[in-house]
Amino acid sequence: MFRRRRPLARAAMVGGAAYYAGKKHQEGQYREDEQEARLEDLEAQQSMATPAAPSGPAGDEAIEQLKQLAQLKDSGVLTDAEFEVQKQKILQGM
Repeated sequence: MFRRRRPLARAAMVGGAAYYAGKKHQEGQYREDEQEARLEDLEAQQSMATPAAPSGPAGDEAIEQLKQLAQLKDSGVLTDAEFEVQKQKILQGM
């Protein structure tokens, strides 16, 4: 009279669901690991591509050129617009 109702089928259903959930979790973990590796690669590439700051002589040379430009502007040889254009050229050359 008291019969169990398909315990094997129920166990298979529970086991299958657990397997599927575990598999999905593992796939998500793989995706996260892969994404983290890609981000680290990009950060490494960006740190390598960062240009070095100008050192001593080039910076001093640019400062001297800017001083000369300022003197020319003050003496009236250069207009404000010409001064700005030349200043930008010097600063971009650094």
